[in-house]
Amino acid sequence: MPVQLPLIALALAFALTGCSDREAEAAAQAAARAEAAERQASEAEAGFDKAVADENWALAKAQGEVLFMRWPDTDAADRVRARFDDITAKADDERESTRTAALWSYQAIAVEGGQQRSAAIDARERVDVDGSGARRVQLIFRDHPSWGRSSYLVLQAGDFDCYGQCRVNVTVDGDARRMAANRPRTDEAIAMFVNDEAALWAAIRDAKTLSIEFPVSAGGNRTAVFEVGGLDRARMPGWD
Repeated sequence: MPVQLPLIALALAFALTGCSDREAEAAAQAAARAEAAERQASEAEAGFDKAVADENWALAKAQGEVLFMRWPDTDAADRVRARFDDITAKADDERESTRTAALWSYQAIAVEGGQQRSAAIDARERVDVDGSGARRVQLIFRDHPSWGRSSYLVLQAGDFDCYGQCRVNVTVDGDARRMAANRPRTDEAIAMFVNDEAALWAAIRDAKTLSIEFPVSAGGNRTAVFEVGGLDRARMPGWD
């Protein structure tokens, strides 16, 4: 029996040594993984910083999201996270600006006497003006060498109840006003002019939303809402 005790102690010593070696190896592997993660996260952070320096907010946001997904517990992730809300806001603003700018279309065409320029936008939602179904309503600012400047709505169907003259409700970012309008007696287009085009043009400077409530021949009023924030005012020289 006494002879066995040293053997047992030796076996225990070997077992403890093996356990200690495995723990040390596991700790070394964990440290190596953490070091690799920090290195890769730092590279991703550098990409984020470059995108910020280039004011490429969408790319910076994407870089940050990848960093948070792949290396969320790194120092680099903490540094980027502290700046990420601001970058996200800028990316969202840029995306919205791009979207609203694309809502406008511009034309510059040669006509007798010079060049006709126009800026046009469709209403955010289609409008049913006569019971035949929802259709486009378009707002146009036009500058013609002979006819001068004008602003008007165009329908695809139905008609305006504004022959001679009427007054329409115009709301710009919640600020409501009444403006004179008229439907000319012509079959060339279903159009209603907002008489003071200069006031309407000025009213939407720096605005986001314009709504125009107008009377229709089918009875009652309809409202068209336009997201005007993306207007490139330089495309209509002389209007400002």
